[in-house]
Amino acid sequence: MIGTTSDRTGTSRRPSRSAPPRSAWLFRAFRKYGCRYLSKRFHAVRLDRTGYRPTAELTGPTIVVVNHPSWWDPMTGLVLSTLWPVKSRHYAPIEAEGLLKYPFLEQLGFFGIESKTTRGGIAFLCQSLAALAEPGGVLWITAQGKFVDARERPTRIKPGVGHLAHRLATSGGHILTLAFEYPFWNESKPEALARFGPPISLAEAHDPDVWTARIEQALQDSQDALAKAAISRDPSRFETIISGGAGVGGVYDLWRRFKCAAMGKRFVAEHDSQ
Repeated sequence: MIGTTSDRTGTSRRPSRSAPPRSAWLFRAFRKYGCRYLSKRFHAVRLDRTGYRPTAELTGPTIVVVNHPSWWDPMTGLVLSTLWPVKSRHYAPIEAEGLLKYPFLEQLGFFGIESKTTRGGIAFLCQSLAALAEPGGVLWITAQGKFVDARERPTRIKPGVGHLAHRLATSGGHILTLAFEYPFWNESKPEALARFGPPISLAEAHDPDVWTARIEQALQDSQDALAKAAISRDPSRFETIISGGAGVGGVYDLWRRFKCAAMGKRFVAEHDSQ
């Protein structure tokens, strides 16, 4: 492979054939922090039970293609990475400018790319292929390339994902689509909802454009299915990955606690405790 990319100092260099730098212990530590962080800001992180749930049987390189409705997507994905075997190695591309702002992300498996240049496209393929060549390699991609409302249709992704799938054809790997939504239900804090689509095998060879169209449709199907589950406002349709905060807090919840104590009842913070 040929082509160049830029390091964090702006110096041009050739794309690396080795996997992006990553600290396993720092990744695990930050993931624990992420779980606590989301539990304080969401009522719950939930996974649609009718969708796919990653298992150890999902062998070979895995690409997780994610829609991008919110700033919370990388953090929610970090929490969902707990569904993979412990020895899995997770990576994700990020705009080079973003990595300059948050350089510590490089130690978590993020690698910088220039999404609007040919040089950046070559670097994306080089770094992604190197990451997926690692044992247990999992690559997370917010493939829409920008923030897009979860309800916008048709779903469109950047062509680089199709080229990556084309390069990985017959590798024995898989693509998973992952849909996110963050609706408010009956509590003061929102829900973080997710749904995995069924694995797409990379066993067949297709042109990049065919792969792109196929992945777009699969991601849209995952979004449509998650939207129906979200509209139901039914927690039983979801597996709770993290339970977060509930209630209003402050004087209102203090008064509710006092009433429950006076009546000999157990205080339940959820608004729908009945």
